[in-house]
Amino acid sequence: MEILLGLLLFSWLISSILYIPFIKLLYKWRFQRLRQTTRDAFNKRTPIFDRFHAKKAGTPVGGGLLIILVATVLFPLVLILMRYFWIPISSVYPLSSEIKILLFTFVSFGVLGLLDDIKKTFLWVKPKFFGLRLRHKLFLEIVLAAIVSFWMMFELKISIFYIPGFGVIELGWWYIPFAVFVIIAFANAFNITDGLDGLASGVLMVALMAFWFLSASILDTPLSVFIALWLGALLSFLYFNIHPARIFLGDVGALSFGATFAVVGLILGKAPALVVIGAIFVVEAASSLLQLTSRSVLNKKIFAVAPFHLWLQLKGWEESKIVMRFWIIAIVLAIFGLWLALLIKPTV
Repeated sequence: MEILLGLLLFSWLISSILYIPFIKLLYKWRFQRLRQTTRDAFNKRTPIFDRFHAKKAGTPVGGGLLIILVATVLFPLVLILMRYFWIPISSVYPLSSEIKILLFTFVSFGVLGLLDDIKKTFLWVKPKFFGLRLRHKLFLEIVLAAIVSFWMMFELKISIFYIPGFGVIELGWWYIPFAVFVIIAFANAFNITDGLDGLASGVLMVALMAFWFLSASILDTPLSVFIALWLGALLSFLYFNIHPARIFLGDVGALSFGATFAVVGLILGKAPALVVIGAIFVVEAASSLLQLTSRSVLNKKIFAVAPFHLWLQLKGWEESKIVMRFWIIAIVLAIFGLWLALLIKPTV
């Protein structure tokens, strides 16, 4: 465990050194939203969101890119050094397959998000075009999630999950569409939650702590190392992302982190715990989904505004209060989800 703690601190140190020049580079490249104008899934303006966040116009976007770069470079390097110095590496699954799945998810969804950020940010893009079109973005997410799900089933041999009171659920081929749904759901849920300074990244940090404990408890070295490096870089980002944020995560981080968070939960075989530990992401996504469904089917809104954190802002809650209270709820959910995960014993 001391090695993992050291890796977390090392990742934090490297990221902390790089973030200030990285922020300056984003300013130089003008990788920032110069006007706070956003649109929903129906390509309609979101005036309430823009009103609350107008003062944030000009803040650099793309902070998740540095986290991805740091963790992706350090992850294989650390494992190579561990082998070189004869440090034991234990893995529940084939080592190369597990590494491939984690890095592919982390990087591929990040590239997809980066493309979306570029389309939304650079001034040479036509004003009427905001990011990738929803159907194109969803199609690419399905393709990437299907590749990852196929690898998990056929290379890691994962086709089950556990439900309290029911025991082992064997899905067989149905595991692939199930995993695809979970990965896409959390990728977009994280993106929806990432609307306030420090909200999504802080909740993710707490949730990853729980998964880090679980991975260490089953002696899965590559997963534990990956989460440690991810946490270290994320902690450094959070320093610059708390209100008032000096940098935003961007879709490059949001899509990558949400998808990878889901994959980590699936690799651990803790689907129920994944929903509990990531319940804030689930609630945020559910509120937006209900709003979109109501508008498209009934042609009226259920809520005054969605997602849930924006509704709280409309009710008069200060941004810092919402973020801090969500962090506290995330800690309670992480403890409960951890207890639930440890309580469930596979019976095969």
